[in-house]
Amino acid sequence: MSGTLAQTQQELVSEFAMFTDWQDRYEHLIELGKDLPLIAPEHKTDDNLVRGCQSRVWLNAEYRASTPLSAGTVHFTADSDAMITKGIVALLVRVFNDRTPQEIIGASTDFIDQIGLRAHLSPNRANGLSAMVDQMKRYALAYSAQSH
Repeated sequence: MSGTLAQTQQELVSEFAMFTDWQDRYEHLIELGKDLPLIAPEHKTDDNLVRGCQSRVWLNAEYRASTPLSAGTVHFTADSDAMITKGIVALLVRVFNDRTPQEIIGASTDFIDQIGLRAHLSPNRANGLSAMVDQMKRYALAYSAQSH
């Protein structure tokens, strides 16, 4: 993993800034989705479906316990049956994956607006995006209780 959570967000903002046209940005989002670390089939369950998403989005979180050298982190895997949605969840996984619960809980999601993503999504997709962020933060909150 490279850099801090804020640096990863900034990398994404810069990446999307290279595209002037929204069609190109959507294509970049779809490309991100193709690189998503896929969820194991046994985790593609109803329990892992993100509520509030128009398409089906599975999100799994596993807590990786702390070691003497590092704090415990949350590892995310995900999948979706829709290409744009898969790109959106890939974007979020890239930012929040393998971070401590505290980093995830405290993270700003301003980068989403800086990219202009929320403004260019349908209301249903924008709600789904918020539902994915909320779900990731809920997982982090649950794991933060374990890490003390």
